[in-house]
Amino acid sequence: MHHSAPLVLLSLLCLLFGVDGGKVLVFPLDGSHWVNMKVLIEELHSRGHNVTVLRASNSWYIKEESPLYNSITIPNTGGFDEEFFGLLIGRLLKIKKEGNSIWNRIQLEYEIIMKFKSMHEDMLQMMDRILGDEKIMNSIQDAKYDVVLADPAAGGGAILAYKFNIPLVFNVRWTIHGEGHFAIAPSPLSYVPVPGVELTDKMSFLQRVKNVLTYFFTRFQIAVVAEPIFTSFCLKHFGPNVNYFSLFQDADIWLMRNDFTFEFPRPTMPNIVYMGGFQCKSAKPLPGDLEDFVQSSGEHGVIVMSLGTLITQLPQDITNDIAAAFAQIPQKVIWRYTGPRPVTLGNNTLLVDWLPQNDLLGHPQIKVFVAHGGTNGVQEAIYHGVPILGLPLVFDQPDNLFRMEAKGTAKILDIATLDRNVFLEALKEVLHNPFYRENMQRLSRLHHDQPMKPLDRAVFWIEFVMRNRGAPHLRTQFFRMSWIEYHSVDVILTLTATLFIFTFFIIYVIQYLFRVLFKKKVKCA
Repeated sequence: MHHSAPLVLLSLLCLLFGVDGGKVLVFPLDGSHWVNMKVLIEELHSRGHNVTVLRASNSWYIKEESPLYNSITIPNTGGFDEEFFGLLIGRLLKIKKEGNSIWNRIQLEYEIIMKFKSMHEDMLQMMDRILGDEKIMNSIQDAKYDVVLADPAAGGGAILAYKFNIPLVFNVRWTIHGEGHFAIAPSPLSYVPVPGVELTDKMSFLQRVKNVLTYFFTRFQIAVVAEPIFTSFCLKHFGPNVNYFSLFQDADIWLMRNDFTFEFPRPTMPNIVYMGGFQCKSAKPLPGDLEDFVQSSGEHGVIVMSLGTLITQLPQDITNDIAAAFAQIPQKVIWRYTGPRPVTLGNNTLLVDWLPQNDLLGHPQIKVFVAHGGTNGVQEAIYHGVPILGLPLVFDQPDNLFRMEAKGTAKILDIATLDRNVFLEALKEVLHNPFYRENMQRLSRLHHDQPMKPLDRAVFWIEFVMRNRGAPHLRTQFFRMSWIEYHSVDVILTLTATLFIFTFFIIYVIQYLFRVLFKKKVKCA
């Protein structure tokens, strides 16, 4: 009896910590996407799973050595770099200041498209090295992984899952084709806005025209950026019968990094699992010096400013205007910034190279979040109920902040036309108008009112796929249908033709009977 209790306790601990954990192969994307993937890796590791990360040798943030995972490093060059983002922001601001002409905008869009194409080409060259390296291929084969966890904004994870016949789970907001829903879920353009068009689910006729035209433009981008290089890669390695995008659409589970506190209502699918805000946590205590600074704000509170992982500074004239505006308010400011010290910086502003964003946003003294509109920051603001003053720059940021503005939780400024007075007035409005905070706190309550934490839900479904060797019962096969079959054009034409023939036959019979009867009447007369 005395020995039974320790044995039971040990058994429970074994179950709790997953001694018989599975093997997970992770194919991530660098930058801010890695921040999300690392949260899932940490949780999988804590539950006893063995995680291996495939990384490029020139990764920014994905370290080769980690207590959380083993790594397979692939020699690589190219891809995005920090200099590219600095130049891109400079070009974007210059174009906007020059009047945002159509020609200038097309030039910039073309440059971004070509950079993404270069990134995909670089990734596929890395995949060529993997598939051509017998040692790496044998190590993946021998490891007998239970699941591939991948970011579909890079195509390598889907390729490896197909090559080794391993179940596939996506950690997704974006694919190589754009927003994830458009890859697998019905997306009627009459009320589902294309990301980037900055529309809601309630569109006028002209807005629907704009939405449709934007959709076709994104299809053109895909045809230029992704289709040629992925098609030729699959032809080389898998033959002519494998459509590259069907490898993505065949994923067992899509862990979608948003939910309907952020997204407008739209159709979904059985294998889409929403985990918006999964990286958010209850705030932990701040470091002592930071807590002292926050508490020194008194009744006025604190403003937090951060432009995310990729962009840590702005052109100096804009920086000086923002700093001058901050200097005119009684609130304290914590600003993540790594550039030259602004000459107009006030005594109320603390510049830091890094800040614990989630913990700061969860502090009761925080009044406003000045942000660029990245998905992570927006979801943390929703989680903690902090209104946003938005300075969108590139990619999905304008659209993310537009959604928040449409829900009454944010105010957006055009950073290209920004000056200290415009910034100051907008900041005062978000600070003092209860409309923004009340709406954001309402969204926060909706987000928290769910039966399971998003991170627990995400890990449950990863483990579900591992236990059951996939989830084919949740996958629809619409993508294997032709456009004609999917929209039942053949059925509609067949039924229309049948109705036409039947109608013609009835008319013919009636005419025939009429002629017969008419002839009989004439003879009788």
